[in-house]
Amino acid sequence: MADLTRRSFSSKAAACFAALGTLSGLNQSAQAQIVWKTAQWKLASFEELLGEKARVKQLFDITQVEDGASLAKVKNSLNGLHFGFGVPADQIRMIGGLHGPANLLNYDDYVWSKYKIGAWLKINDPKTREPAVRNPIYQSALSEEAARITAGTDPDDESSPLQDASMQGLQRRGVRFLSCHTALEEQVRQLIKHYNLSEDPETIVRDMLAHTVPHVLVVASMVSAIALLQSEGRYSYVTV
Repeated sequence: MADLTRRSFSSKAAACFAALGTLSGLNQSAQAQIVWKTAQWKLASFEELLGEKARVKQLFDITQVEDGASLAKVKNSLNGLHFGFGVPADQIRMIGGLHGPANLLNYDDYVWSKYKIGAWLKINDPKTREPAVRNPIYQSALSEEAARITAGTDPDDESSPLQDASMQGLQRRGVRFLSCHTALEEQVRQLIKHYNLSEDPETIVRDMLAHTVPHVLVVASMVSAIALLQSEGRYSYVTV
């Protein structure tokens, strides 16, 4: 059976992001990094996204967590384009630009637990119904083997990987996620005030940046990234 997950493309992108690393460009001694300059982040990785070649390039502007409803729309678009309109999976490129409260979905369980993100944002864990102390949207319920999509995978099967709207499930299908550095800086300052923390903002920012979920690219400014993805990258724009 032909593998329709675009695994080779996803693996290449993942390897690129992993090799570059999020933090290697940071000036660790700086007291404030509210505005990143070009040398301080992985601009080359972003420019690769601008230059991607595909029949359909779609950008989702996501600001709310919504129990994952926004990510479900990304999944629906993937399925609609491929199964409804006959666009080959390898001719679809999708980006989730997460900022606002959704920006924190780009960070792992360590961040959610240490900084009590669920209690702060009033987001409950769907399993415990208590304030989330883990990232509630990232982890797929499917193993790597169960997530393999073939020509025989039924898109109408609600338990299939084609209906997996977790961040990890969407990444397996080639979706790339972006985090906003500016939003993170602002959120950390709000977090400090909310919990009356004693740490310096940049200490917390660096701690969080060391704990993005796998293969997330942190961009200098999401609103600027969106403008470039539309104007230069020719990504169609959807706000959800």
